[in-house]
Amino acid sequence: MNLKTYIGIGVLVVIVCLIGVALVNQYRLNRKIKGDVEELLKNAETKKDVFTGKDLEGLPRPVKEYLDHVLKEGQPYINTVRLKQEGKFYVQDSWKSFTATQHYSIEPPGFVWNANIDFFPLITVRVVDMYKDGKGSLQGKLLSTLTVAEAKTSPEMNSAELARYLSEAVWFPTALLPGQGIEWEPVDENTARATLQHQEAEASLLFHFNDQNEITKVHTEERYRQEDNSFQPWTGYFENYKEKNGILIPLDGEVEWNLDYG
Repeated sequence: MNLKTYIGIGVLVVIVCLIGVALVNQYRLNRKIKGDVEELLKNAETKKDVFTGKDLEGLPRPVKEYLDHVLKEGQPYINTVRLKQEGKFYVQDSWKSFTATQHYSIEPPGFVWNANIDFFPLITVRVVDMYKDGKGSLQGKLLSTLTVAEAKTSPEMNSAELARYLSEAVWFPTALLPGQGIEWEPVDENTARATLQHQEAEASLLFHFNDQNEITKVHTEERYRQEDNSFQPWTGYFENYKEKNGILIPLDGEVEWNLDYG
């Protein structure tokens, strides 16, 4: 064998070892995520209540009309949710495609978001964003191995993740009914404020409604942003309402930080 052959074999061995390490770490991460999801769903309270018009008493007018529009009489209260998502994620000055599976529990409020972001061909970053047991966290791992993003549990992070849960309740709107932990305050004829407290965390968002009695926007002036350890305005947009399992929900959504520097 000549030197080039030895080098080629060495490179091949290194590549095989790296692939092996990535596969082992992927298995371990999958197992951890599976455990987090199972724990989330196991602790979810099972309600047998059904929606009636009486549930809307005392709510601000736009909230009442929205819930009356998207829910049908007799609709069972939702206890857990599983969503499949695909979209684009803006990172490092470019848009990256992602696919995700997200699980929610309603009581107690919680979620596990398990996403794969395509950074380069055959190179993905696995992102796990969650709020569970009153604690929020985020972790991103290149090829399920190298940590490239992390936000550990803190009072600020807990409230930020609870705000995400609250904004996404448009996908399981019985969670927005009275008695589900959310307090509603009227703002104007097209806006109401929702506040949710859970353990030590609190989230408060403005919900905006259109003339079709749909939630089209949620907003807060101060959501914790772990990248720079600051509080920044944050907005979510929703559209394309369609009926799924008897409930009207938006099939398209977009969220953004409203930063001074873009």
